[in-house]
Amino acid sequence: MDMPDNVLEDSLLHKAWRVMVDNLEEWSNLMRQNADTLVLEVMEKLAALVTEKRASRKVYYEEHHRITNEVPRLQEAVAKAKANYEQALDQYKNAKTKYEDHYLKGKPGRKLEELKERYQKSCRKLHQLHNDYVLLLCEASDYERDYRTVLLPGLLEYQQTVQEDMVTKWSNILKEVCELTDSSRGRYCQLQQQVAAAVDTISPAAEYHSFIDTNRSMPPDSITFEFCRELLGDGVGSLQAGQLAVDSLTVEALKQRLASLEHRLRVVSTEHREKQDLLNQHEAEVANIKKNASQDFNLTSRLSVLKRASDVLRRELNELQCQESWLQHQQQLIQEPLTTLGCEEAPQPWEANNQINGDAKLTRCNSKSLLSLKSVNKGQQSGHIRLDSLSLRSRSSALKDILKKPFHRTRGPGHNGSESPASTPPTPTRAGTEEPPGGDVAHTSAPDRPDTASPAAGGGGGVTTTTSAAKTNGVAQLTYDPERQLEDEPWFHGVLPREEVVRLLREEGDYLVRESTRNDERQVVLSVSWGSHKHFIVQTTTEGLYRFEGPAFPTIQELILYQNSCALPVTNKSGAILRAPIFREHWELNNDDVQLVEKIGRGNFGDVYKARLAGSGLDVAVKTCRVTLPDEQKKKFLQEGRILKQYDHPNIVKFIGICVQKQPIMIVMELVPGGSLLSYVRGNKGKLTDKQKTSMCRDTAAGMAYLESKNCIHRDLAARNCLVGERNIVKISDFGMSREEEEYIVSDGMKQIPIKWTAPEALNFGKYTSLCDVWSYGVLCWEIFSCGEVPYQGYTNTKAREMIDSGYRMTAASNTPKTMHQLMLDCWQYEPEARPHFDAILTKVDNVYNSL
Repeated sequence: MDMPDNVLEDSLLHKAWRVMVDNLEEWSNLMRQNADTLVLEVMEKLAALVTEKRASRKVYYEEHHRITNEVPRLQEAVAKAKANYEQALDQYKNAKTKYEDHYLKGKPGRKLEELKERYQKSCRKLHQLHNDYVLLLCEASDYERDYRTVLLPGLLEYQQTVQEDMVTKWSNILKEVCELTDSSRGRYCQLQQQVAAAVDTISPAAEYHSFIDTNRSMPPDSITFEFCRELLGDGVGSLQAGQLAVDSLTVEALKQRLASLEHRLRVVSTEHREKQDLLNQHEAEVANIKKNASQDFNLTSRLSVLKRASDVLRRELNELQCQESWLQHQQQLIQEPLTTLGCEEAPQPWEANNQINGDAKLTRCNSKSLLSLKSVNKGQQSGHIRLDSLSLRSRSSALKDILKKPFHRTRGPGHNGSESPASTPPTPTRAGTEEPPGGDVAHTSAPDRPDTASPAAGGGGGVTTTTSAAKTNGVAQLTYDPERQLEDEPWFHGVLPREEVVRLLREEGDYLVRESTRNDERQVVLSVSWGSHKHFIVQTTTEGLYRFEGPAFPTIQELILYQNSCALPVTNKSGAILRAPIFREHWELNNDDVQLVEKIGRGNFGDVYKARLAGSGLDVAVKTCRVTLPDEQKKKFLQEGRILKQYDHPNIVKFIGICVQKQPIMIVMELVPGGSLLSYVRGNKGKLTDKQKTSMCRDTAAGMAYLESKNCIHRDLAARNCLVGERNIVKISDFGMSREEEEYIVSDGMKQIPIKWTAPEALNFGKYTSLCDVWSYGVLCWEIFSCGEVPYQGYTNTKAREMIDSGYRMTAASNTPKTMHQLMLDCWQYEPEARPHFDAILTKVDNVYNSL
């Protein structure tokens, strides 16, 4: 670094140099003989020193620029994170508003599901950005503090040490010059003594004694990094200002973030330890060299190298110590709430109770933004709610009831409700209900449930070894059979999706056990209804025992029976007590009882197999759900089974059961040997008579008339989705797009809609009724009589849609009865009200069949 002239006037180095320069004239003749030596050796060292001093200045500026520019970079990053936060918040609020507005209209359906999914996605994004914002603020605050207190002072101290080291080098060079010009002759000796005395007065410590005081500058003002509380306003769900959100949307990301922080902390700690060891070695070697420096001149040059390396190590150790402090702070910020979460599953962000936040405290969410997702109002009757007269709490309960439809099950006699028994499956069996004669489990109402069982005799927690359900005064009691596997327990529901669990657990104290997979790791989860739905992961000890917070047991069955009998909370924090297990329903089959034989097709969710039921040997068709699909898709997959199991008609594929004990989830249906109707008519082209084709149309109309009477909209009626059974009986299949509503409206575009089979009002406005199925039925009849040709042959979907809107209708295939073609045209009326209903269609087709 360059120094001002007034500073050089007080410099001992400058004074020594002046003494030497003033005497150079008298020395010139005496030093001529040593000139070549001075030029070749001493001046080369002096030039190297000048170069080193310039490099030192450059290093100082570069390091100062690097650590100084980090502050504005962090400020810019915080501003950007805040902007992203605001954008995500706006998206979240918009999604929430649309979702709640649609909710309040009381029309559930696919649009509501899409709005809900969009709402959850925006919520997940907001929570992730929230955590990024909090962690960035933490990082910026730590760096800004260390910048003022550690990094800048450390850099200046390092620069002083470097300059002192260069002064030492310069002193050594001058001493070498003295030795080369030394002489014992008269005046030269006198002059030499004067120069040597001046050089000896040089002291590196004294030269830069006031270096820091002279060159220091006032540190910049402290910058405060705080969470902008205006972002959350009155509250956004469970988010808390300056606290991490720990819920099902963020827990995995936080765990990954924690693992990354721990890895980085280990790397920094290892590097810090290695550099500290190296510094200790250098200092020991320096001390040894100082003892022996007079004996070996080469050790002196080694000493300079070691000192410079030691100075660099000290500066790097300062920075590593700061990094270690930052990482430890962030690790603690994430570790505390995850430790507080313990064995419980992370709560859903819309669950108001027991929300875990980044300050490791339990908070209760009072935000109005998630009212639609709170506990259900048990006093609702028939699903009709007057939202304008409800309190906030009642309104949220009503909205959640709407969410669950049409998935609610009737609770049996004794509960209010007007759902038809024909269209609603029975309630799951409870261990605390009576069994009717014959061993069939009765579907009783909630008042039939016994009070919570008292702890077992002999200190509580004892487990009886006998059959699965003994009776005490006519009431079923849970017992333990050591020969029975966990999968055979009636209260174990396998890999049942979480949304299905919420649907089943409806009363306080209801519980079931299920299997969950997270990060490719199998977990057994206890789900309990207690205020809200709580989920507890069964913990495994190092000895292989199972426990929650109480005693450990060798099997999960014994653990569950202990919790059921002792009437103690599963965890002290939750207070949840087990009262009534929810048993599997009779149509929930064991996966091991379904033996897959061969693959016969492929669906939207997975493959379709021919299979055989163990025991009965019955051949069945099985639809499988891919293991990798998210829970939302698995829920849609099970929806087809829930719809299909309610129907019993010869022209609808018969439902046999659902397998959710393990992956993959499966829907079991009757095996229809003839394959799809489309393949059948194509394969028998020229062989089928008009009467046989009309019979197929009649079978389809009978099945659709039955579905229409049940308010079921198929939405994908086509020859490819019908099957041909024995004696050419047609059965309607593939209810993956079906809805149990009189009218259904979607707004998610035409991505999966079969354009050429879909009615105009559904394509243009997303409005579906059973009259849309009538349009599709007309296309299906055309497919049958054309022996499987493609509708609107040669036209793209867009062109076919334009032609339909302009009035074009397909001509009949050859040999199509005129009455059947007229029926097709009636089904293709542009206005839905002008189309016949399926009961009228069935009558017309039956008359045509009888006339042939």
